[in-house]
Amino acid sequence: MLVIILAIIIGASIYVWMNQMNKEDKSEKKPVESTSYRSSYHFTAPDKWKNDPQKPIFYNGQYHYYYLYNKDYPDGNGTEWRHATSEDLVHWKDEGVAIPKYTNKNGDPWSGSVVVDRNNTAGFGENAFIAVVTQPSEDGGKQEQYLWYSTDEGKTFQSAGDEPVLSNPGIEDFRDPKIIWDDERDKWVMLLAEGSKIGFYESGNLKEWKFTGDFQTEDYGVLECPDLFQMRGPNGTVKWVLGMSANGEAVDKPNNYAYWIGDFNGENFEKEHEEPQWLDYGFDWYGGVTFEDGQADDKLNKRYGLAWMNKWSYADNTPTMEADGFNGTDSIVREITLQEDEQYGYALASQPVADLKQLVKSEKKYNDITLIDESNTLDMKGETYRIEADVSWEDSENIGLRLRESEDKSRHIDVGLAISENYSYVNRAFVENPDEEKKFQESQAPFGGNNKNARLTVLVDKTSVEVFIDGGKVVHTNLVFPLAEDQGISLFSSGGTATFENVKVEELGTNQKK
Repeated sequence: MLVIILAIIIGASIYVWMNQMNKEDKSEKKPVESTSYRSSYHFTAPDKWKNDPQKPIFYNGQYHYYYLYNKDYPDGNGTEWRHATSEDLVHWKDEGVAIPKYTNKNGDPWSGSVVVDRNNTAGFGENAFIAVVTQPSEDGGKQEQYLWYSTDEGKTFQSAGDEPVLSNPGIEDFRDPKIIWDDERDKWVMLLAEGSKIGFYESGNLKEWKFTGDFQTEDYGVLECPDLFQMRGPNGTVKWVLGMSANGEAVDKPNNYAYWIGDFNGENFEKEHEEPQWLDYGFDWYGGVTFEDGQADDKLNKRYGLAWMNKWSYADNTPTMEADGFNGTDSIVREITLQEDEQYGYALASQPVADLKQLVKSEKKYNDITLIDESNTLDMKGETYRIEADVSWEDSENIGLRLRESEDKSRHIDVGLAISENYSYVNRAFVENPDEEKKFQESQAPFGGNNKNARLTVLVDKTSVEVFIDGGKVVHTNLVFPLAEDQGISLFSSGGTATFENVKVEELGTNQKK
C-alpha cells in the first residue's frame, strides 16, 4: 500500500512539474512585440524621408504645411513637397505630395516659400497659392528660383514655366527663397541664402525680382533657410528679426537657428548687435521656420515656429527606418514672443504650443522636494510626457532631472544646470543617440543663475527631449533613442542643497488622427 501511495504522489508531482514546464515553454514562445520609435505627439513623415520644413500658411481655418519629402529613400535621391494640414498645430492630416519631383526640365524642388496671393499680383487668380522654389536648373544644375502655383487651395501645384523667375548671378549657393508681404511699402520681399550672406529682393508680381541689398556674416558657414518678421515687445516696441540656419561650431556656437534683432528699411536689414542670438542650443533644431498666428487679429504679439529635428552630421543614423519605415521628425510647434533682455535689449522666447494640453491623459503633482547632495526617484514612470518644476538653491553646484532612466540607473538623459560653471545642459551620452562618433553628446547654453532659481519645462517623446528654461529664453532640442522600458524619472542635486517645487508630470497621448 505504501508503495502505491508513493507512486501516486511521485506521479502527481511529475505531472505538475511537466505541466508547469509546458506553461513556461509556451510563454517563452510568445512573439516579442516590436519596438516602435515613431513619436507619439510630434509630427513625423508618414514613411521614408523628410527634412526641411517650409513656412506654414493659414488659409480657410487651416494651417497648410509643406516639407521636403523623398519617397525613394534610402535607395533614390530627390525631394518633393509633401503637404499636411492642421487646425490646432498639434493634430495633423497628411494631404499627399503637392509638388512632385522630376516633372519638369529643372529637376527636383528644394526649399522655398509659399504665400497666398490674395490680390492676384501674379495673375493666377485671387487667393492662388504661389510657391517660389529653388531647383537645380537644366542649365548646368545652377541653383535658381522657379514659380509654381495652385488654384485648388494648395493641394496640387503646377509649374509656371521652365525659366527661372530669379536667375543665378554666377554663385555656388543661391537658394531657399523666403517671401513676405511688406505692408508698409506694398510689395513682396524675398530673402535668399547666398553662401555667407543673405540677399534681399523686391517684386510687385512674384515673377520679376530686383536686388536691393544683402546682409553679410562671418564664422557661420553656408547659410540656409532665411527668415524675416516683425514682433512687438512687452513695452509696445516693434522690432524686426532676421533669422537663418547657421553653423556656429567653428566659434563654439550652435548649429541651428541664429537671429539678429534690428530694423528693415524695405531694402536691407540693420542689426543692433554684432553677434547673433540663438533660438535653440541643442543639436537638433535645424531648417527652422517661423510663421504667423493665423487666427490672431494682431500678428505681432505672438508667432509660431518649428524645425527639423536632425543634424546633417548624422542624418541617416536612426532606428526609426528599420522599426517604422521612416526617417524624419519635427520639433514641437512653439509659441514665440519678443521679451526684454539685459544683454541684447530684446530676445526671442519659446514655449510649447498651448494646444498641446489637448493630449494630456493624466497628471501627477509632487510637494516640495529638498535634496542635499543626493537624488530622488519619483514614483511615476513615463515614455511620453511633459515635466515642469521650479528649482531653487543656495550652494548646489549641479541640479537637474534624469529622464528615461533605466532600473539600474545606468541609462538616462540628464537635463541640468551646472551652477558652478554657469551653463545649462542636456546630456544624452548615457543613452543611444544618433551621434555615433560621440562629438555631440552634451549641448550647453549660458546660464547666469544669479537669482538662484529657475523654471524647467521638458517635453519627452520616444526619440526626443526638448528643454525650455525660464519661460523659454533658453531651449535645448536633442534626438535620443532610449530603450522603451527605460521610463524612470529622478531629481538630483550635487554639491549642495536644492529644492524642487511645483513639480508636475503630465502623460501625453498621441496626436495621430484616427
